Amino acid sequence: MLAWLRLARVFTKVEQAATDEVRGRGLSLGQLDVLIHVGAAEGSTQQEVANALLVTKSNVCQLLDRMEQAGLVERRQRGRANHLFLTPAGRRLREQVVPAHEGRIAELFSTLTPAEQVQLLGLLRKLDHALELGWAGAPRTPG
Repeated sequence: MLAWLRLARVFTKVEQAATDEVRGRGLSLGQLDVLIHVGAAEGSTQQEVANALLVTKSNVCQLLDRMEQAGLVERRQRGRANHLFLTPAGRRLREQVVPAHEGRIAELFSTLTPAEQVQLLGLLRKLDHALELGWAGAPRTPG
């Protein structure tokens, strides 16, 4: 229980620092996540981005509506799915914001040695994979 509480506390502090940073660029963390994911995999569907961000399709749709109005992303319908692309303005913003964001996160984690960071990543990966399997070791069903 103490590890869970400490993890939640650290997450909250890192999230607040990241939120403060991107808010100065007129973005929410959700919008930053969209810029990162769509920029890394242009042509992704809305559902793929929602899955990557661990949010619902309707939640990502609301983010995309605001970002589309701001001229940062565009949706292109192919068949029944919307595929997402950054606009030139979205690419420029991504090129400015993502390196600064990554630098800020690296700064926040710099209290750990590189070896400790690798160890932390390994432990979190192990926990993440175990949670994907569910409590009894069987794959979890969505929903």
